[in-house]
Amino acid sequence: MKLMKNKTKLTTITAVLVAGSLLAQPLVNAAENIDLTIVSWGGAYTTSQQKAYHEPYMEKNSGVKITNDDSSNEAVARLRAMKEAGNVTWDLVDVVAADALRLCDEGLAREMDFDKELAKGNDGSSATKDFGDLLVNECFIPQIVYSTTFGYRTDVPEWNGAQPTSIKDVFDLKKFPGKRSLEKRPVNNLEWALLADGVPADKIYDVLSTEAGVKQAFAKLDTIKDDVIWWSAGADTPQRLADGQVVIGSTYNGRLFSVIEEEKQPVAMLWDWQVFDLDGWIVPAGLSADREAAVLDYLKFATDTQRLADQAKYISYGPARKSSAPLVGKHATLGIDMAPHMPTDPKNAKTTLLYNFEWWADNRDEMDQRFQAWLSQ
Repeated sequence: MKLMKNKTKLTTITAVLVAGSLLAQPLVNAAENIDLTIVSWGGAYTTSQQKAYHEPYMEKNSGVKITNDDSSNEAVARLRAMKEAGNVTWDLVDVVAADALRLCDEGLAREMDFDKELAKGNDGSSATKDFGDLLVNECFIPQIVYSTTFGYRTDVPEWNGAQPTSIKDVFDLKKFPGKRSLEKRPVNNLEWALLADGVPADKIYDVLSTEAGVKQAFAKLDTIKDDVIWWSAGADTPQRLADGQVVIGSTYNGRLFSVIEEEKQPVAMLWDWQVFDLDGWIVPAGLSADREAAVLDYLKFATDTQRLADQAKYISYGPARKSSAPLVGKHATLGIDMAPHMPTDPKNAKTTLLYNFEWWADNRDEMDQRFQAWLSQ
């Protein structure tokens, strides 16, 4: 299946998110007396899945109990260890697209027959047509388009009323002093470092493919390293911003939406050079027949048109199905229009970088090792 690399395609698929509220009820085959361990990212994101997917499914299938595990950031390493031990304890795992490519290539994720095993769109379109280019390989069932971007405190006295407006400001400790919160992995950090150092967006991965380019990225990160508090869970940065522990921090746009709109903290979004990415499910290879059957039944329900639209009521991520976009309207509790809070909204997407799934799938292990070595220096 051909990987989608064109940012225009991604924006076209996900940007139009205002619509009515037609309901499409799937036919769900009840599974009986089974516990499913579903692995995701925790925080506001898992809450959105709990409300949109898990709870409605368990209401229709009283014999099913879903337990959340917030270990998705360790998915590749943990699934490798489970395979080696011959004991797969997870039933369904939420991963980013690049990790799905690695897991599929290594035989750690089950290949899907999308049109047979997933629901049609509520407009009658096949699953492959409805998801389109977001089906980046045979194992990955996309849920949402999201971005990783920055939030910042709006009340920092030392900034004298100035507000960050560009990725370069994240690296400007003179104009915007204070602690930063960055994810403890090379992904996105290397790209942002090069962008802040003046590398054109369309050359980022060409530059990172050279030794000089990798050194350039780490050298730029060196300029703020002493002022960085590293995070592993997506909920860390919003909490640190709310507590005033950091003044600028990266995380997923939906987490920032939560701290800004739901918690009403003095935090604002910095959309400049947000990184678009896909997130979705993989079914671990090696499940027993009964567990696999239960997982596939859940998946058919949880990835249908209405369920993906429902998730956008709780968090500002764009649904991966084309047919879901017209069903997204207002936030379930706040009552606000969700479209302006989507990463794909034209006002927010003036400067965006589309995450290169293939590059990271090919280079992730090496970059992880180099990043850890750099951290220890």
